[in-house]
Amino acid sequence: MNTSLPRVFIAATRQNDGKTTTSLGLLAALKAHYPRIGYIKPVGQRFVEVEEQKIDEDTVLMNAVYGLDCPLVDMSPIAVEPDFTRKYLQASNNEALVKRIQRAFDRVAWEKDFVLCEGSGHAGVGAVFDLSNAQVAKILGAKVIIVTRGGIGKPIDEVALNQALFDREGVEIIGVILNKVLPDKLEFISDFARRGLKRKGLELLGVIPHHPMLSSPTLQLIKDELGAEVLTPGGGRMHIVRDVVVGAMGVQNAQRFFKPGTCLITPGDREDLMLAACTTAPDPGGESLAGILLTGGLRPSAGVIDVLARMPFPVLLAQQDSYEAASRVHDMLVKTRPDDTEKISLIRDLIGRHIDVKKLLSLI
Repeated sequence: MNTSLPRVFIAATRQNDGKTTTSLGLLAALKAHYPRIGYIKPVGQRFVEVEEQKIDEDTVLMNAVYGLDCPLVDMSPIAVEPDFTRKYLQASNNEALVKRIQRAFDRVAWEKDFVLCEGSGHAGVGAVFDLSNAQVAKILGAKVIIVTRGGIGKPIDEVALNQALFDREGVEIIGVILNKVLPDKLEFISDFARRGLKRKGLELLGVIPHHPMLSSPTLQLIKDELGAEVLTPGGGRMHIVRDVVVGAMGVQNAQRFFKPGTCLITPGDREDLMLAACTTAPDPGGESLAGILLTGGLRPSAGVIDVLARMPFPVLLAQQDSYEAASRVHDMLVKTRPDDTEKISLIRDLIGRHIDVKKLLSLI
């Protein structure tokens, strides 16, 4: 396996701490120093079917955004299917899996200047089939950056726990990135987290401020989660949902909640609420209501549908009742998608401004 090419492995203290978001932004920042950059996610837990191959969804995202000029199957060599662990425990094939990762890395690294390797969560994820993130980083010969949620006490405790697992595999952690820090706490957290990490022999490479847009779903994500039908397309754009209102009150009380960026969830027979929502004025930037989600499989009358069709926002129709729909929207895991252009632009900007890339590269 290629051992000379610069590389770094991005891990996290927990799943969904912002590892993929950080990787997405870092790829753009690193391209300024290494124009020919490669990406690999050796072990993927969430995958999609692409040309009859199971490919990790984060790999699909990175390739769509950056056009990485490498077969997807090489950037996502192992997809953990539902029966993967059972099959492994019945007939261990660790040597074959290790070789698959190494060969995939060599193909990803071909004619590249740098490779960013993305893990699948904390250091121990994958240990049941002998491919924990700590073990995979060792296989790849990569130094590690840990991404953790903003704070001082708990995040540093979690970093120390992960550090022990990487140390056991002889893998060096070059630094830590704190993610989702409240903007008004940025300076305070940066100061004391740097002190706390220094006591553990670790560098603080960046502190990323929390931005509500990054944890907000798009209407497309809600549509896919609920299997909803597009009743009226509203110009075809699936807006970012900044707030959700369940229409279970009278029109007068509901109107004060109808603001730009809001998604109204209401039964399909509450035509009074739908028409009231249609009167919501766009903000000065032109942002309107994000959309309306009608529930219970109930379709409004033809006249109301005609009014909705003239609105700048989409209207969806779901079979679930309002409570179930609202609960599922609330519990959704929000992942960035290739068509989330606003989010991707914001991620690049945040990472570019708040991570010390030169310091990072000096430690590899």
